[in-house]
Amino acid sequence: MWLESQGQDLSVIRRTRVTTSIALSLFDTDPAELAVDAVVIGVHSPGEDAESRDLLLASGAQSVAAAFDGRLSATLSLLGATGSAGEITKLATLGAITAPIVVAVGLGPEPTGAAPAAETLRRAAGNATRALAGTTAVAFALPLSDDDSVSHTPSLRAVVEGAQLGAYKFAGYKAKPQPLRKDPVDAISVLVPDAKDEAAQAELDRAAIVAAAVYRARDWVNTPANQLRPPVLAEQIAAVAKDAGLEVEVLDEAALIEGGYGGILAVGQGSDAEPRLVRIAYRPEGVADPVKVALVGKGITFDTGGVSIKPGQGMWEMKSDMAGAAAVSSAMVAIAALRPAVQVTAYIPIAENMVSGSAYRPGDVVTMRGGKRVEVLNTDAEGRMILGDAIARACEEGPDYLLETSTLTGGQVVALGKRVSGLMGTESLTARIKAAGDSVGEASWAMPLPDDIRKTMESEIADILQVSAGMERSGHMLQGGIFLREFVADGVDWAHIDIAGPSFSGDTNGYLTKGGTAVPLRTLLSVVDDIAANG
Repeated sequence: MWLESQGQDLSVIRRTRVTTSIALSLFDTDPAELAVDAVVIGVHSPGEDAESRDLLLASGAQSVAAAFDGRLSATLSLLGATGSAGEITKLATLGAITAPIVVAVGLGPEPTGAAPAAETLRRAAGNATRALAGTTAVAFALPLSDDDSVSHTPSLRAVVEGAQLGAYKFAGYKAKPQPLRKDPVDAISVLVPDAKDEAAQAELDRAAIVAAAVYRARDWVNTPANQLRPPVLAEQIAAVAKDAGLEVEVLDEAALIEGGYGGILAVGQGSDAEPRLVRIAYRPEGVADPVKVALVGKGITFDTGGVSIKPGQGMWEMKSDMAGAAAVSSAMVAIAALRPAVQVTAYIPIAENMVSGSAYRPGDVVTMRGGKRVEVLNTDAEGRMILGDAIARACEEGPDYLLETSTLTGGQVVALGKRVSGLMGTESLTARIKAAGDSVGEASWAMPLPDDIRKTMESEIADILQVSAGMERSGHMLQGGIFLREFVADGVDWAHIDIAGPSFSGDTNGYLTKGGTAVPLRTLLSVVDDIAANG
């Protein structure tokens, strides 16, 4: 059921949010002769035991170095280049090659007998495109692995993904033109041994799909909460999913009441913007009995903490409390384009946790989807309330795997920091998620679900306490995982990914720009690929 957007000006959002499409191509000709604005090469730092302290030029830079008559390494050193990973050094070519600028990006010490790690290349490419904002066309001549064919090596995917993600820039809402603002790079080309290789082209196509999904998720996270209240976010998710050819169902407040979604309703009742639950389904063609994967993403469009109100300092960042929903929804659009041989269904609960006379309270007892009753102790632990409903609904369709992601707890940041997500769930699935995350540069770490913490969540009047009694914030991340486990059906392999820190970056680093990161979108896609290949 659809409702109006409650007065929100969607045209403002659509006009100001990034829709940049970067042209991608492969080349196998001499980079020194390309008609581009800049050529990016790699340089390695000299090893500690090296006889010379000169920079080492990485594979791909040979013809560019020859055009400088062998003086390129020394010149870069004079400009301060050290070859440390991610370092950027620009050099005017003064006609030595066709492009007016050479950009040397540091790759760290030279690896033994292999290309640099994929994440090193991904970050290097991201730094390079961001440093080249304001230019139009950039060619990358970075080292790719020789161990496998170009079409199967992770290094090509890493360079293309990193270059695109580093170019991301949120348009913002400035009323006046910004004459000094530099537009992102428009065109990226990558040096490969054979530009006509069909599998290499497929890698390029995949990278474009993934980058578009990351851009969309980052846009949603970076949009101010007054422009993206629950009905608006639900409309936008439904619109892009329908455009991608996916099945879409949106439950409004009346449908949520009828369906017994007490957790979503309780959290949303303090706001005049009604809550929603969005269901998106992808079904592979020609697969008789596909493996079923459920994705769940938390969509709190703003979190004041409710009656248990948060401190004012830093509360503005709570516009990012829907990062899980953004990642899952945008991942579904990418899945529609990538077409894996698995069935994937997403459930996105959306609400705004506000303070008002109708807000839910500590001490309330809430009946969740499926009938389980929860005693509320802290209205700022709202994410698990809406997720419990969504997980219960997802399990009704009998998934083989269930992956849920959310900015659930500050405890994740305390335990693992701003770059490593917390993983909880069945051991086999969390191991697969960790491996997938490592392969795409989205780190995570498995955490336990201790029985002694579950004992402190026993309620005298309901089936479970929403948070632990008497432990305050001790083991808070673990409490969240334990609570969510209560709503997972028996026999379902499941995992909870706590992205409270990694979903939003306070600085610029590699291919991550300040603001929304879209973590763990690329991990989810990698896991779906793994399940499609291995069951």
